[in-house]
Amino acid sequence: WRAFPPRLNDQPIFYPVTNEEYATQITVDWNVPAYGTSYVVRFDVADDFMAAYAVQNVGAAHMNEYWIPSEDLVAMNDNIIGQIEVIGTYS
Repeated sequence: WRAFPPRLNDQPIFYPVTNEEYATQITVDWNVPAYGTSYVVRFDVADDFMAAYAVQNVGAAHMNEYWIPSEDLVAMNDNIIGQIEVIGTYS
């Protein structure tokens, strides 16, 4: 993949996390129980784009994420370097 789809109306923020450990925790603890199967993906975004957003810590030391407003998702997609890669599948 090269881009993320638009957010749904009830999803005003896109929350990319900063590390695989946290992404896996979200997938196993929240997404698998809710949806049955879930994926961890890896992607790179241009540093100059991401510099406009502060890293938010939402708990433990490894729980770091960006808060990208849904209206900025197209611009973020335009700044993805390479492809979005699935690195884990959980069910």
